[in-house]
Amino acid sequence: MLPVPSPPLNYPLDIINARLVGYKGLQRVAVNTAGIITRISPMSKARTRLNPRSLDVTSSWLSLGGVDLQINGALGLAFTDVQMQDIAQIQKICEFLWHQGVDAFLPTLVTTSIAKIHQSLEVFTEFQRQYSQSIASRPFNSPNTATILGIHLEGPFLNPHKRGAHPQEHLLPLTLEQVKLVLGDYEHLIKIMTLAPELDSTETVIPYLKSKGIKVSLGHSLATADQANLAWGQGASLVTHAFNTMPPLHHRQPGLLAAAITNPDIYCGLIADGQHVDPLMIKLLLAASNYEEGIFLVSDALSPLGLEDGSYPWDQRQIEVCQGTARLKDRTLAGTTLPLLMGVKNLVKWNICPLEQAIALATIAPRQAISWKGVSDITTQHKSDRKPHPYLDQPVNCMLRWTNTPEEGVRWSRLFSPNIAYL
Repeated sequence: MLPVPSPPLNYPLDIINARLVGYKGLQRVAVNTAGIITRISPMSKARTRLNPRSLDVTSSWLSLGGVDLQINGALGLAFTDVQMQDIAQIQKICEFLWHQGVDAFLPTLVTTSIAKIHQSLEVFTEFQRQYSQSIASRPFNSPNTATILGIHLEGPFLNPHKRGAHPQEHLLPLTLEQVKLVLGDYEHLIKIMTLAPELDSTETVIPYLKSKGIKVSLGHSLATADQANLAWGQGASLVTHAFNTMPPLHHRQPGLLAAAITNPDIYCGLIADGQHVDPLMIKLLLAASNYEEGIFLVSDALSPLGLEDGSYPWDQRQIEVCQGTARLKDRTLAGTTLPLLMGVKNLVKWNICPLEQAIALATIAPRQAISWKGVSDITTQHKSDRKPHPYLDQPVNCMLRWTNTPEEGVRWSRLFSPNIAYL
């Protein structure tokens, strides 16, 4: 088990002998009096005297917390079903996810009626209003709660032949008029929309969504490579849960996924639970996509996240959760109830990539995928110009500490949290 240091009584602070994703060798992390990281320098070149209040992390990896861009619910609450009386429960979910190592997330609304979508969006609008007021009264560097960055709309503009567990009766034709109807007065809240680009015969939807600042993710789709490339040209930039609800890779019909893998400006979400995608195919995908330069981990977790295995309601149906995998009664894969950072552990356990890359896939890559301000200097035109060093100006007590030993495998904790329940 990782040693969990007590919170320092005050700053400034020096963290020494740390490993950080994107940096070579051991680093010294300087923290100012406000608890903000101000400087990172190699231990081998440290020329100034260390602060008397130093924390030696003994070659542990440090990282930002995870960012989950596709999560459908937790603690028994599906985000598609939220009502005004659930605002307190949403806050509990934010706190729960913080303790699961998640700094920020996008509540994901799956296909349902427009009225229900608007109901959920209204609840999250009110939650954000209340949350903004409450966070203003807290110290910036001690939130202890995950931030909601916006909403991911997964549907209802999906190909019926690749709808997966999404209900057929609520799928809609992909037209500009229908998109505007679904967005309603909530376009400011939507961060990502998953859609099937082959359904847009007018080629107007993706440019419209881009003009509104909404990231377009291709998924639940039968798009050909040509159709996908057309969508990239129109402004789409993401793929929803790679391999799932899309044609497999084929040597004569490369399709959507091949078009994404071969485009250096496209990021693909990946569920690394061992059920959605076989580990061997994950290894192939990551190698072909240059790891965190083209892939980010998502949980795709459903509402039973944080609860025991069993039978749970899911819209008007039931899902059976067994060992973290959720299926409908007809055995259709509905999702998972494993947390985001379990994917990091799995990638290392399966010998797919080193811990450093696995950490980046859950922490840096999703920030890059949505150009979130939590990562500095990553919004240049080409990925090769991006700098994966997002730690400066970040609150130090948001950092995660990681170790990997033969006896215990990958372990993590919040750097200054006394709570070790989620290691």
